[in-house]
Amino acid sequence: MSGKRCNSDEDTMNGESSKRKKSIRIWVDGCFDMVHFGHANALRQAKQMGDYLVVGVHSDEEIMKHKGPPVFSQEERYKMVRAIKWVDEVVENAPYVTTLETLDTYNCDFCVHGDDITTTSDGTDTYHLVKAAERYKECKRTVGISTTDLVGRMLLVTKSHHERDETKGPNKNDLKEVGLSQDGRSPYTGTKQFVPTTKRIAQFSEGHEPKPNDKIVYVAGAFDLFHVGHLDFLEKASQYGDYLIVGIHSDHVVNRYKGSNYSIMNLHERVLSVLTNKYVSEVIIGAPYTVTMQMINDFKIDAVCHGMTPILPDVDGSDPYEIPKEIGIFHRIDSSNDLTSDMIVQRIIRNKFLFEERNKKKEAKEVYIENMIRKQ
Repeated sequence: MSGKRCNSDEDTMNGESSKRKKSIRIWVDGCFDMVHFGHANALRQAKQMGDYLVVGVHSDEEIMKHKGPPVFSQEERYKMVRAIKWVDEVVENAPYVTTLETLDTYNCDFCVHGDDITTTSDGTDTYHLVKAAERYKECKRTVGISTTDLVGRMLLVTKSHHERDETKGPNKNDLKEVGLSQDGRSPYTGTKQFVPTTKRIAQFSEGHEPKPNDKIVYVAGAFDLFHVGHLDFLEKASQYGDYLIVGIHSDHVVNRYKGSNYSIMNLHERVLSVLTNKYVSEVIIGAPYTVTMQMINDFKIDAVCHGMTPILPDVDGSDPYEIPKEIGIFHRIDSSNDLTSDMIVQRIIRNKFLFEERNKKKEAKEVYIENMIRKQ
């Protein structure tokens, strides 16, 4: 009899079990204020490092304590992060300093953050505990977009279009500096111009065609400063079919019907913002303002939806939804959320001084830390 042990059924099962890949759970946390495609890109990169992505979102109280006033409320931020297609779970009121206890509570293997600096109000690295335990990984920050930069753009709109008397407007030098990246300034808060690439759009795209029997729904708009009002509308629109196509109007078209310095975000920034949404299947970049029969036939559109906001005529005075209405596929949607991009700008205006101070303090802290790192 051979001394070699024969494999039993139990041995075989244990062997197969040991070969099964362990599910890797990832933790990401942050403020996620004015949730933009830079946040979403970090989450996309984090999700690629494992299987299940848990995202902790800080409360208004925590953000106010360590950074200053958030633009979006915590409820808005929770909802926006849940709708990002790479997110599996959201943890509300996550602690500002990431601890090992937090990772263990949610059974996460490690934490992921961008390659920028995040500190508490006293300058402490918010990830020092998980870094020390070697349960920390970094992803690349998306250059050219940040909440600070978006706030800066809106402050510039405030200066140029909401206060005609320059003596009553914001400090001219302060506004000139907001969102700019120069020597001696923070490389994180100060931003470079966002440069769109086909690779980035491909990374954000679903990349799947509608099935033969799918009902195709079309909506169009500016989708500027992508917010919960847009989110609620897209969720309702998606219920009219199986495949949701979103037309994003070009910058000059948006400027024609919005005026001032709108759109705050350029076309490609708005495209990426919409592509992060889990309800969206496809995006038309620079969609025509009027929905034509050719567009309906080309994309096999079964339903065209619009919210409760007024429908402005095209340049020739015609109704842009005349054809969908005539053939009976046009629907008005009440999302029960009246939030608009204009209201977001008004939030900035009402708290202009607080946001200017927040941006200055955040940048000063980052410059100090960056200089300390260089001296090491």
